[in-house]
Amino acid sequence: MTDISSSFHQEQGVEIQGGEEKENEDQDKEEKARCEWDFHLSTLISSSNSISGSGCDTLGVLEFDPCGNFLASGGIARKIRIYGANSLLQEERENERCTMTGVPVTLDHGNACKFYICAPAKLGSLKWKPDWGSRVLGSGDYDGVVMEYDLEKKMPVFERDEHGGRRVWSIDYCHSDPVLGASGSDDGTMQMWDPRCGDNGKCLAMVQPSNQYSPVCCVEFNPFRGPIVAVGCADRRVYAYDMRKMLEPLFVLDGHHKTVTYIRFLDERTIISSSIDGCIKMWDAEDQRLIRTYKGHNNSRRFVGLSVWKPGGLICCGSESNQVFVYDKRWGEPLWVYGRQPMDLTRHGHGFVSSVCWQQNNENQCTLVTGDSEGVLRVFSGKKKLTI
Repeated sequence: MTDISSSFHQEQGVEIQGGEEKENEDQDKEEKARCEWDFHLSTLISSSNSISGSGCDTLGVLEFDPCGNFLASGGIARKIRIYGANSLLQEERENERCTMTGVPVTLDHGNACKFYICAPAKLGSLKWKPDWGSRVLGSGDYDGVVMEYDLEKKMPVFERDEHGGRRVWSIDYCHSDPVLGASGSDDGTMQMWDPRCGDNGKCLAMVQPSNQYSPVCCVEFNPFRGPIVAVGCADRRVYAYDMRKMLEPLFVLDGHHKTVTYIRFLDERTIISSSIDGCIKMWDAEDQRLIRTYKGHNNSRRFVGLSVWKPGGLICCGSESNQVFVYDKRWGEPLWVYGRQPMDLTRHGHGFVSSVCWQQNNENQCTLVTGDSEGVLRVFSGKKKLTI
């Protein structure tokens, strides 16, 4: 007589063993993913004020132009600085000693940047206007004003003051119609506008995502497809709207515990959001499903930046511990961390990383730029490690 019980347990054991092997294989793949990249600090750009600590030049925003040829920075100092991307790394290419010794090239802001433009107020957001050949740069400031600058003329060519003097946290441009812009503000609204219209850029649409007028902290158009614009609010939620019909959101992503500070599209259906709850979350926009949560950085009260490197699937953010964190989209823990955590995070005397930005180049090497509360820029180079 066949022992059915024994046969069942043998098959069950094979299934358990097979499950354990699959789990080990998955863990091996994840560990491999954690070791694929090699990062090093190649260039450090500062000023005499940032070195002595006597100046306030928190770099709140960094933006590469769509071609990756220029970097724009802005923040508390009311200056828009424009850097040539090649100049940030040319010293390393000419002399790879810094890579071998680990000693970065040190530059001064005055010598490193091509030019700067004085802004009328502290800057909360910068965004390059698509399809304008890196010529036009938009800004949102602490006085609630949106401006556009012609960088060849080095002067403003458009100004819009429709947020009632409340701080503009974020602006972005529509990729299907690059003239259209959107801005999010402390007044609790996201407004879409067109500089071609009169009246200082006619408001084409306005939404108030939260009934409590919670500040709108981030705005991001889907750069891949469709007329979709996403909004992150202080009410802890992400709202997505169809530009053609903005009476109600298409969907709402609810999972953060505090203010949503940044939104980025990783691909056409994947949204990355960050919050001062200390988490970054990845969402499937098609079915509004939370895919993964990333933890490790310290973020409970400040804007610390968020950037996604689309070719390599890497996510970067700053930290109130004055560190830089890089995550692989497949792994919830940090892939790489730069900087030492202060002994006492409850003290507010230490600096923090306030902005980050990837240069969107090829899949095998990358450039990451970070800015901090002391006005210091750091340029990191990353290369994929050779795997056997």
